[in-house]
Amino acid sequence: MGFWIFLGIAAVIVFWAIGLYNGLVQLKNQVKNAWAQIDVQLKRRHDLIPNLVEVVKDYMSYEQETLQKVIQARSAAVSATGGVEGVSHAENQLTGALRQLFAVFENYPDLKANQNVMRLQEELTGTENKIAFARQYYNDSVMSFNTKIQMFPANLVARNLGFKEEQYFEVPTEERENVKVDLR
Repeated sequence: MGFWIFLGIAAVIVFWAIGLYNGLVQLKNQVKNAWAQIDVQLKRRHDLIPNLVEVVKDYMSYEQETLQKVIQARSAAVSATGGVEGVSHAENQLTGALRQLFAVFENYPDLKANQNVMRLQEELTGTENKIAFARQYYNDSVMSFNTKIQMFPANLVARNLGFKEEQYFEVPTEERENVKVDLR
């Protein structure tokens, strides 16, 4: 009788461990998929920028420095390495350069009236929104995964099986400081 009880307890532990491992693998794959979705949107963004620069460079002869910053930031973003942190930093630099470019548009009424520029700006804005949603999904997936591997008893199994925390795709500190919240 004791043998059957031991065998039953061992079977429960084995099935629990298998379920836990499969859950961790599922969450890890969800994080990878979420990152792939960000990557797709970043590639679209990278592909749109040269078209925008080409269209606006004739109008913005006095703003070559701004255009150069966008081109350099795009180049750095395309070739970014260092995992999530490296890509995040490069993409945040590109976002800043694009904001500066769009701010300069206000000084050029002909540029604002150009249909190609307006279309490209709308496409970039739509892509930025898709990046924001993909980034949110990625960070939610990372949170679920990290929470799972930190909680007891999963943390014992996760550590022994090589599961490590993932990094969030974070907003840079200077952008967080620019957000002012009035809670009155």
